[in-house]
Amino acid sequence: MNYNWNWQIFWEDAPDGTGTYLDSLISGMQWTLATAGAGWVIALVLGAIIGTMRTAPNKWMAKSANAYVELFRNIPLLVQMFLWYFVMPEVVPTALGDWLKSLPNMAFITAALSLGFFTSARVAVQVSAGINALPRGQLMAGTALGLTLPQTYLYVLLPMAFRIIIPSLTNEVAAIIKNSSVASSIFVVELMQSARSMQEFSAQVFEAFTAVTLIYLGISVIAILLSNLLERVTAVPGFITSGSAKVKGN
Repeated sequence: MNYNWNWQIFWEDAPDGTGTYLDSLISGMQWTLATAGAGWVIALVLGAIIGTMRTAPNKWMAKSANAYVELFRNIPLLVQMFLWYFVMPEVVPTALGDWLKSLPNMAFITAALSLGFFTSARVAVQVSAGINALPRGQLMAGTALGLTLPQTYLYVLLPMAFRIIIPSLTNEVAAIIKNSSVASSIFVVELMQSARSMQEFSAQVFEAFTAVTLIYLGISVIAILLSNLLERVTAVPGFITSGSAKVKGN
């Protein structure tokens, strides 16, 4: 079978009303970045809280945090999105379910929440590992200064722990951008869905997915470069080994 290559397809009008096929892909890229960005904010905030709880001296708090991690880390992201989008509005009280269904951009909200909860479990593991990698003297120093346990975590342990785990968080940034493609399964018109629409309307499958591959690659490279820059700027000389999550012994 001969395939008719047509790289000019990107400048032809798309039937979805967004303009050209290139405009459609750009719109999809914007939704991808918005979904991944919102999910990352949720993941970072929840991950920091749950990760801190995993190292808390209160065993019930630690067990609850561990249960959260195991729950959201071990359920596939696609299943979580389906549960949030299709099942949740049906199991809650009818009035609440109807309100959820009527929300504008319900698919986007669902995708961002699903990405956030799924990634937060992974971030929590890294945060707790970063805290546990710190010398015990830092916790004692905070106590000696008269800080409460929450203050010690907030002002002493977490700032250092996040500097340690920046390299691993870089991987999560790239992962959440790629995982956002799952949002197309619940009708978010992000980059992957835009490529599928282009494929269906124009039959130029290789051109569509070549463009998507390059866009994903470009976004991921930029995110990694920015994260690497952040790592160098926030590194503590003599304490954190550049480019790794290893802590030098004191």
